[in-house]
Amino acid sequence: MTISTTAAAFFAAKLEFQTDVADVATALRSGEPGFVLVDSRSAIAWDQGHIPGAVHLPTAEIAARAGELLDPVVPVVTYCWGPGCDGATRAALAFALAGFTVKEMIGGVEYWIREGLTLRTPQGDVEAAADPLTAPVGAACGC
Repeated sequence: MTISTTAAAFFAAKLEFQTDVADVATALRSGEPGFVLVDSRSAIAWDQGHIPGAVHLPTAEIAARAGELLDPVVPVVTYCWGPGCDGATRAALAFALAGFTVKEMIGGVEYWIREGLTLRTPQGDVEAAADPLTAPVGAACGC
């Protein structure tokens, strides 16, 4: 295998098993995302704030509860805190081992917030201004 074909296989695999915040947000806004979004963080983290429409299923509970809570035919997208956390990766592995089609949302809830998207908190839904270091401000991304 040449360097270019190895690189192509690597990047194709990343796109098969990862998605980003912008793509998840766009899919959720459509009303028919084609997946269920799963927050794999602790109950304390979930209660602090989570993505509207997500299902809360901590990683440690996936093996025991995924089959009763989720339709195994519907793909799953996992998220955790952010790029400094491998919780979404661990959750995605647990779903894959349980037979689900799964992707990891890179960036996690941190980048969800940094892109100015809605977060559900005990005080209600909140949005922060988009961070110009991580999200386009006033223009389309072009990604």
